[in-house]
Amino acid sequence: MQSWPHPDVPLLPGTGVPLRLYDSAGREVRPTAPGPTARMYVCGITPYDATHLGHAATYLAFDLVNRVWRDNGHEVVYVQNVTDVDDPLFERADRDGEDWVVLGMRETALFREDMTALRVIPPAHYVGVVEAVEEIAELVEKLVSIGVAYRLEDGSGDVYQDVRAAQRFGYESGYDAATMAKFFAERGGDPDRPGKRDPLDPLLWRGAREGEPRWPSPVGPGRPGWHVECAAIAVNRLGMGIDVQGGGSDLIFPHHEMSALHAEAAADQWPFARHYVHAGMIGLDGEKMSKSRGNLVFVSRLRGDKVDPMAIRLALLSGHYRADRSWTHGLLEEAQGRLARWRDATAPATGPSAIETLAQVRERLADDLDTPGALRVVDRWADDALSGATHADPTAPALVRSTVDALLGVAL
Repeated sequence: MQSWPHPDVPLLPGTGVPLRLYDSAGREVRPTAPGPTARMYVCGITPYDATHLGHAATYLAFDLVNRVWRDNGHEVVYVQNVTDVDDPLFERADRDGEDWVVLGMRETALFREDMTALRVIPPAHYVGVVEAVEEIAELVEKLVSIGVAYRLEDGSGDVYQDVRAAQRFGYESGYDAATMAKFFAERGGDPDRPGKRDPLDPLLWRGAREGEPRWPSPVGPGRPGWHVECAAIAVNRLGMGIDVQGGGSDLIFPHHEMSALHAEAAADQWPFARHYVHAGMIGLDGEKMSKSRGNLVFVSRLRGDKVDPMAIRLALLSGHYRADRSWTHGLLEEAQGRLARWRDATAPATGPSAIETLAQVRERLADDLDTPGALRVVDRWADDALSGATHADPTAPALVRSTVDALLGVAL
C-alpha cells in the first residue's frame, strides 16, 4: 500500500539524548535501547471515516519517537497497518450504500493527506490487511498446528486461540479478570460465543459468511480476525522483540494483549515488544469524543476551515501524550498564537543564542516525550528574542527553526 511523502527533517548539531518511555507492561518509564536500527509498529486506522483528532494525537506521539530516535543516530524502521477489512468498515458502507472497498480507499487517501499536512514521517512499510491476507492466514495455520488454536465445532469455520494455553497472558495490560472481561465485550470481543473454551479467546479467522468478503486459506475460506493481522504484519517485517509497539490507550486490551499472545505463541519467544507505549484519549470541551456522540473533530475539516496544520500539531503537543485531554477552541487559539510568536521570533537575522535551547528541547523530549516542557523551552527563547534586547548570534534563528522542525515536526 502506498504511504505518504516524507517531510524534510533537518540534521541538528551535537548529539541527541537517549529516549526514555513509559512501558505499559512494566508500568514504569525506562530507557528504550534500540540497536543501530530502531523497530516500531503502530496500529493504523480502520478507514471508515476521516482522521479525527484522537487519531492525529496518537500518530503525532509516535512521530516524536521516530524523530528523537533519528536525532540519536538510529535508522528507524516503522511499520503501520490499515485495517481495510473489518466489520465497522462494512457497516458504514452498508449504511451509506457504497462499496466497502471504495470507502476504504477514499478514507485511506484522506488519512494520507492529513498525515502529510501534519508532517508525520511516513512508515517504511504501510500495509493493508487485504494485501497481507495470505501471510495472516499462514500465522493462523501455524497456531492451529502447534495446538494453541482451535476450530469451533459448529460448522462456522471460525478459529480461536486458547488463552489458557499461554503462560504470560495478561502481562501486557496488567488488568484483572473483571476488567479484561469488560473491555473484551466493549471492544470487539465475543465473550458469549457458544463453543469457545474461554470467554476471552480471541478470533483468529472468521469462516466464510454470505455477503462478506472471503479468501482461500489453509484453515478454510474466510477472513482474518483483528488482532492477528497486526501480529503477522509486524513480525514478518520487524521480527520479535521490537522496540516499541504503539497505539491509543484503548488498544491496551484486548488488541495489544492479543497481538502479543499470537506473536509469542507462534515464535515461542517472549516478549513481542520491549516497550508497549500508549497515547491518551482526546475529548471535546470536556466530553469524550466518539462516533456515537457525533462530536468527532476531523483534521480534514479543520484544514478545510483554513486552520494551519502546524497550529493543530502544536495544540495536540501542548498536552502530554499519555494524558487524556480535551480539545477546545481556546486550545487551538493558544496554539495559533504560539505559532505566530515563534515565527515572528525566528524571522530576524539574529537572535539570542539557541545552543541551550536545543539541549533543553532534547532533554524534555527524551524524558517520556515531555512536549509541554519542550514548548515552554522554545517559548522562553521566543520571549527573549522578542523582548527588544540586542542579540548578536546570526545562527540562532535558523537553529531554533531547525530544532522545532526536526524534533517537534513544526515548520516555521
